Amino acid sequence: MRLYLVIHSDHEGGNVSAHTVRLVGSALSDPYLSFAAGMNGLAGPLHGLANQEVLKFLRGLQEELGNREVSNEELAAHCHAILKSGRVIPGYGHDVLRKTDPRYTVQREFAHKHLPNSGLVKLVGQLYEVAPPILEGLGKVKNPWPNVDSHSGALLVHFGLVEENYYTVMFGVSRALGVLASLTLDRALGVPLERPKSLTTEWVLKHQASFE
Repeated sequence: MRLYLVIHSDHEGGNVSAHTVRLVGSALSDPYLSFAAGMNGLAGPLHGLANQEVLKFLRGLQEELGNREVSNEELAAHCHAILKSGRVIPGYGHDVLRKTDPRYTVQREFAHKHLPNSGLVKLVGQLYEVAPPILEGLGKVKNPWPNVDSHSGALLVHFGLVEENYYTVMFGVSRALGVLASLTLDRALGVPLERPKSLTTEWVLKHQASFE
């Protein structure tokens, strides 16, 4: 839990929950209300629920593979089939990083030391060997490497934390360590009210045209 709480605390403020705390806090809202707003940012599958989505994917993958260990070649063929069917391999990619998420790496090292025989952990590690070259070969993935959510669910399950709806609560406890410290610093520095930029209709049409 010490490892989990440290790696899920605030990182830069560019993510949804951390940014929301700072945005609401910039209006001089009460710190509790600012933090509560940030926690609502954890409700979606791309942020607070991401490790649950990965865990669901891993369990489904185990079932599809017949709950047995397979070779890297067989796993790679299955990953190709997943992508070809229009599905994704969750837990890979990051908006900022262009390499393996260091938070993934420390979890991987912990897992190899303390629970090397866990079936889920083995599958996570095998995907790390197989998935990046496949995703990179698609030519449209900016970062084919695993992120923090790729590993955390497997660790939590191993240690008996199987109530997946509670994962976001633990994420929130961790995130509080960073965002409330940042909010305190914002108040001390007198950071002004944040005003997101507006977009013109002309910009929207040009942006849409770039995809056509």
